[in-house]
Amino acid sequence: MQMDAQNRNFGSESGAATASGFTARPTGWRAQRSTPSLAEAFASVQTAPKGPFWRKLLAFLGPGYLVAVGYMDPGNWATSLAGGSKFGYALLSVALLSNLMAIVLQSLCTRLGVGAGRDLAQACRDSFPRWMSLPLWLSAELAITATDLAEVIGTAIGLNLLFHIPLSVGVILTAADVFLILALQAFGFRWIEAFVVAMLGVIAACFAIQIALADPDWGAVIRGFVPSQDIFANHEMLYLALGILGATVMPHNLYLHSGLVQTRFIGESGPEKREAIRLATIDSSIALCLAFVINASILILAAAAFHRAGQTEVAELGQAHAFLAPLLGSTLAPTLFAVALICCGLNSTITATLSGQIVMEGFLNLRIAPWLRRLMTRMIAIVPAVVVTILAGEQATGRLLILSQVVLSLQLPLAVVPLVMVTSSRRKMGAFVAPRWLSALAIATAAVIIALNVKLVSDFWAGGF
Repeated sequence: MQMDAQNRNFGSESGAATASGFTARPTGWRAQRSTPSLAEAFASVQTAPKGPFWRKLLAFLGPGYLVAVGYMDPGNWATSLAGGSKFGYALLSVALLSNLMAIVLQSLCTRLGVGAGRDLAQACRDSFPRWMSLPLWLSAELAITATDLAEVIGTAIGLNLLFHIPLSVGVILTAADVFLILALQAFGFRWIEAFVVAMLGVIAACFAIQIALADPDWGAVIRGFVPSQDIFANHEMLYLALGILGATVMPHNLYLHSGLVQTRFIGESGPEKREAIRLATIDSSIALCLAFVINASILILAAAAFHRAGQTEVAELGQAHAFLAPLLGSTLAPTLFAVALICCGLNSTITATLSGQIVMEGFLNLRIAPWLRRLMTRMIAIVPAVVVTILAGEQATGRLLILSQVVLSLQLPLAVVPLVMVTSSRRKMGAFVAPRWLSALAIATAAVIIALNVKLVSDFWAGGF
């Protein structure tokens, strides 16, 4: 059944089948695809073609929550904590804008994965010449490494806060999380999704309790969602704003989501694919809105607990953990903070592994064992984390986390622009081409991201940082 599903989904927009059973190759692609990425999970989750709407939607719920993990990456904690403690609630508008951008871009990913039967890495390989696709691959790998660096540091800090394990030892211990991935994959892809959703539930509960203890000024919270010109005028605020943007609209999420939607068993007809696109888009939109609440909670907690108390320079996760108990008057708050941080690290481990596999297989058509791919990526991230921890001390980890998120923001255009180009091309997408209003929103999103990055780089060279 899985092989039949692979055969049906190899085609794209026309839906015309050849004598061999494969769908005719669309004219807009340079080459016919071979085995899809994440072949072991491809079309492995059964859907409900008939029945009530809730039953159909339930079968598609899952991939969006794996994408939403990007909102709770440990690097996002560092940027949100720094932004909330330094500028109060002002950067909530950036978190909201980032969420809206993410919803638009992830909807394009579902359209690409379902409608064209390709993930973004495969689409780049089959659309652009090698001299373009190779740098795009390197950029994607750099983004995944930056993400993994944040996970390594964040998980190690969580282990240190909860179990008092030395940070340098905790960094090395994070290499063992590859066994978690292998264990979950052995039970099926639905188990991976269930684990992620369970961890998100724990994180949400932890922050709900901490927010209640912090008792924020809800009027100021609402005003924080209104954009301020200070974001562009203040270099430090812009730097943190880009960090929040990079931690939310993460480059590897675009590759990840376009591959994850193909884990569903989808029919080959046009109406079936259109309904799958609609249900997958609802899944990601709900998940991203839920993640936005948690993402904003991190910033609100920092503003209510630190900024209000005059602690405006909190950028280290360990520092935030130490301040929570005296400022909130509860020893429960720092424990919940550490538990949520570890859960974030575990979740991010899963998504980084899957996105790394999709990127390597999609761009290079190179398939290696997932555990080996995971160890390779993790070792690349562990080395700088250990070096920084040993040479600069634990106080430098927060700055390294924020830097990793700004690197992600700088990598974003190299993933967003190809996504918009491909999904707005009727020759490639056929009947599933993105509508003009959606393409216009995506182009505007790409323009905002590029403009902010140009501003950041120009300020950096002008000595603004």
